[in-house]
Amino acid sequence: MSNLTNINDYTYGLDKIFPDAKDFLPLLGTDYVEFYVGNAKQAAHFYKTALGFQSLAYAGLETGMNDRTSYVVVQDRIKLVFTTPMPHSKNTEIFDHITQHGDGVKVIALWVEDATKAWEETTKRGAKSYMAPYKESDQNGEVIRSGIHTYGDTIHIFVERKNYNGTFLPQFEKWESHYNPPECGLRYIDHMVGNVDWGQMNVWAKFYTDVMGFANLITFDDKDISTEYTALMSKVMTNGNGRIKFPINEPAKGKKKSQIEEYIDFYKGAGCQHIAVATNDIVFTVSEMKKRGIEFLYVPGSYYDTVLERVGDIDEEIELLKKHGIMVDRDEDGYLLQIFTKPLTDRPTLFFEIIQRKGANSFGKGNFKALFESIEAEQERRGTL
Repeated sequence: MSNLTNINDYTYGLDKIFPDAKDFLPLLGTDYVEFYVGNAKQAAHFYKTALGFQSLAYAGLETGMNDRTSYVVVQDRIKLVFTTPMPHSKNTEIFDHITQHGDGVKVIALWVEDATKAWEETTKRGAKSYMAPYKESDQNGEVIRSGIHTYGDTIHIFVERKNYNGTFLPQFEKWESHYNPPECGLRYIDHMVGNVDWGQMNVWAKFYTDVMGFANLITFDDKDISTEYTALMSKVMTNGNGRIKFPINEPAKGKKKSQIEEYIDFYKGAGCQHIAVATNDIVFTVSEMKKRGIEFLYVPGSYYDTVLERVGDIDEEIELLKKHGIMVDRDEDGYLLQIFTKPLTDRPTLFFEIIQRKGANSFGKGNFKALFESIEAEQERRGTL
């Protein structure tokens, strides 16, 4: 996989300029997402087997990295890193993260033209520094990375790689593997959702506005996202070119415990709740993932009795969508199809959304009630509703 050095080489399906965003960084795309996990080799094997990722890079004792082991997998423009600490590491950060949160997202890395400038601009606007600009180099060139703290223990790393031609990063080598199952059609990260505690949504929305120049794309209150029992509120934040979207969720008062409260209880704090990944053929993607053992939330069959009255004509056969539990919603720009996995970890925390956009720029507001009822059914089975 070649490294992309030109913004024109890194186009998404629905680039859209949001003039309210002050994109002073600017952000060119998601570079990678790093998970801290109990067993990186097994986690990478799972994502290859069940979601169709391919081997990309490895770092560990053999490459001179003594405190951790990392495996990198790739599918189209999505790079995931799974990292596990070595027992003699003096840095306990990874151990502590796994102990508190279980397997979860630590790093949301953002591709930038200038990592030093990105760090300077965000820290002077109030971000807490995680890592000052740091140059890493090997025979393939150099990478500059810097980082800031965000909600919970999650961090953003800014990655400047225009002068690097290696497989991933210095200290990583190409991971050669005879086992690379076919891909599932995943293309890029559409958005990543952060769950924060009571009263914190506006705090972090303001952070993304003031510190990173994002705009508030849309706001959902507890009237938009609620059922008879639970509710939440959400603000979707976007950068200027629309390639980075971060919905920020917080609980809202309801008769029972919402999915956000459940997440925070089990994750032991704020964190990344789900990763939405785009596909050009959601029926193919979901079919493949089901064959490989991924479980999806159940959508009641009655949902499909009236969905076409709500969304109008679509290209897909409604019976095929019903068979797989794929939901549909429409906005003024077109429609989208979406489905949500059950949690991919032992704790009921991280899950994936599979989304296919056919013009729509929204997030499936018309599906919220059916989705929440499905999540509540799972919460009830777990005894956490």
